[in-house]
Amino acid sequence: MKHVDYVYTVGMTDAELDEFLRLGEHGVLGLADSDDAYAVPLSYHYDGDRLLLRVSGHDDDSEKRGFLETTETATFVVFDASTADSWSIQVRGPVREFESDVEEATLREWFPPFRLFDEAVEAVDFSLFELEMESVVGRRTVE
Repeated sequence: MKHVDYVYTVGMTDAELDEFLRLGEHGVLGLADSDDAYAVPLSYHYDGDRLLLRVSGHDDDSEKRGFLETTETATFVVFDASTADSWSIQVRGPVREFESDVEEATLREWFPPFRLFDEAVEAVDFSLFELEMESVVGRRTVE
């Protein structure tokens, strides 16, 4: 194409994938139910072994949970992009509720503050989900 500028990218090494996942806080989770797709921005925590997602519930809103239950393989995308520099990582695998008693203080360390959108604080609750990291691929711009 004549009227398009290009930036070259390369695949990330395992060390780079680990580094960029540790630096990030937010991504987009893609889910599906048959031919119906759903994507939602979420905060995450990555500790080198597992990827945990903080999923909110609002006044018994079950749309997210419905898609979480019907999705066999989810895709979580973490990225940052500017004109000069960019990177992206896709993590794919099954997502399941994380069964563990994590203290509230630890959750505050792991996750950034939650952004409310016209909800009362009392109306929002959270669950943790783990995305099994079956496939992790990333690309970054070439310097």
